[in-house]
Amino acid sequence: MISVSVRVSLSYAEECIFDDFRLTLESGRLICLLGKSGSGKSTLLRFIAGLVSSNIATGKAVASDNNPLSGRVAWMAQQDLLLPWLKVIDNVMIGSLLRGEKSKEQVELARCLLARVELNGADQRYPHELSGGMRQRVALARTLIEDRPVNLLDEPFSGLDSSTRYQLQDLACTMLSNRTTLLVTHDPLEAVRMADSIYVLSGRPATVAQRIDPPGVPPRQLSDVNVSNAYAELMNQLVHPESADNVD
Repeated sequence: MISVSVRVSLSYAEECIFDDFRLTLESGRLICLLGKSGSGKSTLLRFIAGLVSSNIATGKAVASDNNPLSGRVAWMAQQDLLLPWLKVIDNVMIGSLLRGEKSKEQVELARCLLARVELNGADQRYPHELSGGMRQRVALARTLIEDRPVNLLDEPFSGLDSSTRYQLQDLACTMLSNRTTLLVTHDPLEAVRMADSIYVLSGRPATVAQRIDPPGVPPRQLSDVNVSNAYAELMNQLVHPESADNVD
């Protein structure tokens, strides 16, 4: 397992999004990041993934073992980014296909993951034959099959119905156990269910408030009184970010 230390300054045009912003993704923990639209959450994920131009950003994301992060990060964007000319099974295995690593074992694993995201039997369909929520589930399976030590997920469950969302939160918690994960969400309850630690991003340039560490082991049950207490604390930070102590 590895931790990741992030330090970044970033501006679009003349607007400063991050000014010497720092965040540590602790080894083997799932961190949820919340904040208003436009606060910089998705930009931060793209920076860690190495997808932001050096023309607008300075800084670095450094792994605790000092080896490059390249090749060790799985990134799931808000858009599903499925390739329309590939069948579902090949979209899930696109990483293996590009690396020339397709095998019978990979095919079986992909089919198993599709079943676990409730897409059993959809492996031979094309993206245009799927609903938006189904496409998002394919994208989640594509991310999970990579089995990387660092995972960056940008609103992975936003287009799903409530019951499917709940089930896939459980699946993600299981499969990302002992992985270093940063998950962006707009759903406070989702964060409280899934996260080891929660941060709220706010302001310009952006800062994060004092972190919340919900008690218990994810995925937490909604009936747990600790979930209600952590939810109330998180909502207070979201509604009144100026009242929370900021941390570097």
